[in-house]
Parts: sequence; structure tokens; C-alpha cells
Amino acid sequence: MKKKILIIEDDKIVRENTAEILQLANYEVITAENGKAGLEKTTFFKPDLIICDILMPELDGYGVLQIMMRNKSLQRIPVIFMSAKTKHEDIRRGMDLGASDYITKPFEESELLSAVASRLKRKAIMESIGKHESGVDKKWRIEEIEKAFKHNEAIEYRSGGTIYCEGSISNHIFYIKRGEVKTFKINHDGKELITEIFTDKNFFGFTSFLGNKPYVENAEAIKNSEIIRIPKHEFLDLIKSNPQLGVSFIDLITSDLEFVKDHLIHLAYDSVRRRTAEAILQLQEKRGSQKGIEISRSDLANYLGIAKETLTRTLTDFKEEKLISTNKNEIHILKKDLLRKIQ
Repeated sequence: MKKKILIIEDDKIVRENTAEILQLANYEVITAENGKAGLEKTTFFKPDLIICDILMPELDGYGVLQIMMRNKSLQRIPVIFMSAKTKHEDIRRGMDLGASDYITKPFEESELLSAVASRLKRKAIMESIGKHESGVDKKWRIEEIEKAFKHNEAIEYRSGGTIYCEGSISNHIFYIKRGEVKTFKINHDGKELITEIFTDKNFFGFTSFLGNKPYVENAEAIKNSEIIRIPKHEFLDLIKSNPQLGVSFIDLITSDLEFVKDHLIHLAYDSVRRRTAEAILQLQEKRGSQKGIEISRSDLANYLGIAKETLTRTLTDFKEEKLISTNKNEIHILKKDLLRKIQ
């Protein structure tokens, strides 16, 4: 079945020439003279890819992209911007809004066809992964990556054991087979700030896939842990030989980054009560069970960026409000819904 491409371009000559090139390459093509007309045609044509000019009457390319990102049925359609605008800020704005690629006018036929083929291939990979995940637990991604490195021997780290230090060269990526790890930085006053906490079946230690750049933080086992060290060249070989797995791994990294971003936002703007409640909920979610959260008061305080005494008072308040119960270093959530409502 032919792949369907929608061209949104107000210049008639460019629109027709582009359509002719793509039709000769065996794509099914329809065109629209502005952004508004183009969006209307997506409802019945259902394109696999959209090529869109930026400067147009009625609705420009940026507006088309913004509307598409708000519509779930259109979000996954790749968009290639095609424009004579070549300033860095114009390109950056398009990419920030969600454009998949950018070609400048005038362009070579080979450049257009290469961009289209590349984006359609990537879309096919993503759809294949999506179909796989629709009927299978998303843990398959982790399990498949784990299988790929099952020959790598797991190293045992005792609680408190150093895995790597800030400034050391990053030759490996780390996978937690069993256990728990914290990454942290030490400020000028010698105070520890935990940047992230990783649990079973998590990867950590990403600094650079290309080049041996130094780690920008420290990593230490919180519990007795079994950790697989994966040399970067082995990981890159896996991604090259299995593109689906590579895309899945990027998705996992993105989820981790979103988690860190949310954590930093809470640190910057939320009250101590709100920060503490959110951290407890997030840590339980990361563990994927209803069991108690086992973490020292010092580590939790450093994760929240507050004094240990402040944390202790806050946890005591939560206990008195019957939101949580505690047993030594374990925290048990009693009323999850009420914790979520704390401001």
C-alpha cells in the first residue's frame, strides 16, 4: 500500500513540483494551499506524513503544528517543515513545537526524498513498537535489553558501596539487576544532594554514548545490589543491530528525564509538605509495589533538599494525620489520595 503524504504549501509552483517528485517516487499525494485547508484534509486523507511550509496565509506552519500537538489523532504524524527561512531560531522553534525534520527551499530532489523516507521509516518502527506494547506489558522493553546482556557478569555492591565518582571517565552504562542506587552531588559546603534514586531493573550512568566524558555526579548503592556494567561499545552495537530496541531504550531514558524534571520542579516551587508527599508517592511508584518504602531519613532529606530535622517533623505530622505509618526506615502509605491533595 502506498504511503500517503499531504503537502501544505501556498506557492502553487513549489506545491505542484513537490507533489510531482513524490508521486514519481510512488507516494500517494494530495495538496493544500494553506494551513487551515491542510488540517481539514487530514480528517479524510489521514496522511502518513505532512510536508508543511511555514509562511502561509490563513494559518502558518507553526500554527498547524501547535494544533496537531493538541489533537491525539494527529500527534504521531511526522511533519517536515519546508521553508526559505533558514535562521537558527526559526529552525529551533519548529523543532521545539514538534517538527520531525526541516528542509530549506530551494532543495534538491534527493534531499526531499531522503528526508521523507527517513521519517516514514522511523514512524514504522514506532508503530511496530506501539503494536507490540498494546498487547504486552511494557516491561518487555527492559526484559529484552536484559536478555541482550545476560552474558555480562553482575557485580555485587554492598550498601554504601561506591559505583563511580564524579569526574571519573564514563566507559560504562549500569543496569540494576537487583537492589537500589542513588546518584548525588556534593556542594561546596560538603552537603549531599541526591539527584535520583534507581531501583530494580533500572539503567543509570548516562553521560555520553560517544566519547569518554567524565561522570557529573556520584553513584552509590543504597542497599546490597547486583549491578551489570555494560561497556558503551556493546550497547551501541545492540542499538545498531536492533533499531526497535534502540527506540525503546530512548523512550525509557525520556521517561527517566521526565521524572527528574518533575522532581526538580517540586524542589523549586512546592512547600515542604507537598515535596515530601510527592517524593513518597514517586518512590513507591518507582518500586512498583504496595510494600513499604525503605529509605534512610538522611537519604530522603537529601533527595528533598531539606534538613533531616525538617523531614522528621513533616513525617511526624503525616503520621498524626494518619496518612502514613513508619517502622524504622520504612514508610507505609495509608491514604494515597489524601497525600496527592497536599499543597
